[in-house]
Amino acid sequence: MGRKFFIGGNWKCNGTTEEAKKIVGTLNEANVPGEDIVEVVVSPPFVFLSFVKALLHSNFHVAAQNCWVHKGGAYTGEVSAEMLVNLDIPWVILGPSERRLLLEESNEFVGDKVAYALSQGLKVIACIGETLEQREAGTTLAVVAEQTKAIAAKIPDWDNVVLAYEPIWAIGTGKAATPAQAQEVHADLRKWIHDNVSAEVAVTVRLIYGGSVNGTNSKELAAQPDIDGFLVGRASLKLEFVDIINAATVKKN
Repeated sequence: MGRKFFIGGNWKCNGTTEEAKKIVGTLNEANVPGEDIVEVVVSPPFVFLSFVKALLHSNFHVAAQNCWVHKGGAYTGEVSAEMLVNLDIPWVILGPSERRLLLEESNEFVGDKVAYALSQGLKVIACIGETLEQREAGTTLAVVAEQTKAIAAKIPDWDNVVLAYEPIWAIGTGKAATPAQAQEVHADLRKWIHDNVSAEVAVTVRLIYGGSVNGTNSKELAAQPDIDGFLVGRASLKLEFVDIINAATVKKN
């Protein structure tokens, strides 16, 4: 059975109530493939999660942009996995580059967050990726393998994990990895999973690409054999997000 294409739209720290309503309206009215072809998840800021969830058609789902590493308590500003479950939020994004770089979340910390979120019944979009300096030094695979290893060491299975490869040098820069570059990393990553986790997980886990994906390059990226979808940033706030969703049709499962 083929891997169902997965598209996440990460709104990051953007939006107002009116803008959220407009984005959701565009999605609800769009002519896109059904859930048998593509799974679509949008991730608004925390303050809009329930608002967006209430407006979205049932064929779209929502994700939080983060959650705390343990059970809630005296952690000002944090949101616990339990709170997301209570709000019936099915997905959470963990380990994105901004939190790794700006907030210095280590590989081990991200691994702990992924494990705890899964233990509470959430599904996780776990992010990995290298900096420009690391790519130029030829250490891309070593970097993403180490990030993936820290996650694999903490989780019992991969059934509810989507792994998002986000080359940091291509996020929000307009400079996307070429389809060949993205495919190379995805293929190497799938081989690492085969060798270090299991052959079954390597075949079934969805590896998605994030890094300046847009309506122009999405079809060519989607055609790559080891790219199972996208984690989209600023383009998810625009009409072209519909074109990106429709890129799922190039897959022949």
